[in-house]
Amino acid sequence: MTTQDFERKIKEMIGGLKAVCASYGLGNDGNEFKIITQVFLYKFLNDKFAYEVKKLDDKVASAEKWEVAIHAMDADDFEMLQLQLPAGTARLQTNHFIAHLFENQNDADFAKLFDDTLRDIAIQNNDIFAVKSDTGSKAPMFDRVSEYISDTSKRDDFSRALINKIVEFSFEQIFTQKFDFYATIFEYLISDYNKDSGGKYAEYYTPHAVAKIMAEILVPKDQQGQVRDVTCYDPSAGSGTLLMNLAHAIGENRCSIFSQDISQKSSSLLRLNLILNNLVHSIQNVVQGNTILHPSHRDGANLKQFDYIVSNPPFKMDFSDFRDDLESKAVDCH
Repeated sequence: MTTQDFERKIKEMIGGLKAVCASYGLGNDGNEFKIITQVFLYKFLNDKFAYEVKKLDDKVASAEKWEVAIHAMDADDFEMLQLQLPAGTARLQTNHFIAHLFENQNDADFAKLFDDTLRDIAIQNNDIFAVKSDTGSKAPMFDRVSEYISDTSKRDDFSRALINKIVEFSFEQIFTQKFDFYATIFEYLISDYNKDSGGKYAEYYTPHAVAKIMAEILVPKDQQGQVRDVTCYDPSAGSGTLLMNLAHAIGENRCSIFSQDISQKSSSLLRLNLILNNLVHSIQNVVQGNTILHPSHRDGANLKQFDYIVSNPPFKMDFSDFRDDLESKAVDCH
């Protein structure tokens, strides 16, 4: 299957998830993007786990169903396999696999099983994937997705419909693809929530083409791949398009991303973007909070110094709500 075929399949899956939301009254709802992005992320992490495990174990790689081969392992062998997984791979248990949910979708109270699975994955991987706030609290990867359906009698069917949309194909053969492929997928994934005319979530997004030009200006081609341990910062990061392009120009394994953004929604999208682009090691540096009032990236009493700083300022934001706080802070500094 070609890259174009995979891109088409992924877009079909995303379209299918959006259709499920619409069928259950959540089309254009404020919670729709949470469901779409979280279910997409669950699918991505499940298939990435399979991809990495198959590289470590020939029996799993050659099995007709990799999930069955892992389930047949004894506990010690499975634990050893988990320990060998590369950093940034979610640690999953056999009851976390999509196949497990698919096979048990006719059980009573399936929505609870679905939600419990996502929450359990989030809790077990909290140290790697949680985004922290400026107060130090952590936001896990997954919510209880079915609870966005207010009619409790429809939650089981809603959860079944979501699972059936993500079981049809595997991401596994695209994990060797480069940044531009994932940038295209990410743009499509959040396209309905980032309208150019200033829609509901427009502040979270800088067009990939613009961000790519900025990265090429900051890191000319003759400098790419020539530096290590580079730090990159965005004080109003949104979904991270500027940072992703900058990291791609430098080399994902040669830099660390630091960011802050006032929006919980954009911070969740940034986390997804980091996961898609092999920058999981930088999730610990993502902060959700007001950068102007509470800048979190400090070196003692001073603001931290960075090698690169990029930003698309939040022009739409109304600063009047905390103007007085800013004035008092300015007075305190003198």
